[in-house]
This record gives sequence, C-alpha cells and structure tokens, in this order.
Amino acid sequence: MRINTKKIALIGVLIAQAMILGFIERLIPLNFMVPGAKLGLANIVTLVSLYLLSDKETVLVLVGRILLLAFLFGSLSSLLYSLSGGLLALLVMGILVRWKAISMISVSIMGAVCHNVGQLLMAALVIENFNIFYYLPLLLAFAVPTGIVVGTTSRLLLKYLQHHVRM
Repeated sequence: MRINTKKIALIGVLIAQAMILGFIERLIPLNFMVPGAKLGLANIVTLVSLYLLSDKETVLVLVGRILLLAFLFGSLSSLLYSLSGGLLALLVMGILVRWKAISMISVSIMGAVCHNVGQLLMAALVIENFNIFYYLPLLLAFAVPTGIVVGTTSRLLLKYLQHHVRM
C-alpha cells in the first residue's frame, strides 16, 4: 500500500483528532446512566475516514487511535475491548458505506450497535460466559441515540472537509 504525503498527514491529523475526542470522552462521567456505555465521540473520525479514505487507510486511523489511547490512558483489557468493538463496527460500517443504500446516520447507528456486540463478544470470551449478552438491550438503548449524534456530527464534518480538503 503506497500512500502519498498529503494522505499520511491527513491520517496523522485524523488519529490526533480521534485521540483528543477519546480523551474528552473519558472526562464525561456516563456510568450512572448505563455502566460501560460511552458516547463514541472518536467514532466521528472513523466514520468520516470511511468516506474520505480507503478501507486500509481507515483501518490505520482506527487501530492507531485505539493503540495510542490504550497505551496512554488504558490497559490491556481496554485495548482488547476497544479493538474487538472497533474492528467489528468498522467492518460492518465499511460494507454499508460501499453499499450506498443507507444514510450516514444509519451507518453510524449500525456501527454503535456492532461496537457493543464486538465488546460483549470479547467479554464473553474473556470471562467464558455468554450470559453477559443479557446486558445487550441496555447497551443498545444507549447506542441508538449516540449513533444518531455521531452520525449527524460526522455528516456535517464530512460536508465541511469535502469542500476544504484536497487530496
């Protein structure tokens, strides 16, 4: 995979933006609502990357952000859960984006849902108990509104970037 200098710079900026959003998200206490639920602000960058970059370049943005955030602020378990949720969400969102049959907001909601499913799959494997999926409806009730917020924000950001960023 050969990437030109402008794309390398854009990937670096996107990773930095996603890290900042991920850090900000850690400062927002949401555990009183749904334990373990997050807003998914860093997924704004992942979703925009799917529309601006190739699939491989978007994987670089996602994995770069997850690795750096886990190294700086997380743990091995946070790395496992973030990677499992992020990669499953990226796979599904990538398929939906290429399909071009649904809106960016719908893609975002599906990404939020798949992120939760991926994390629960990893948790079930780690604790060797699939009963943890009883928690899924509660997570999904939170995933839909956050997916709408992330999708709406991503759509606005993409519109701006398409007019101001030249590749």
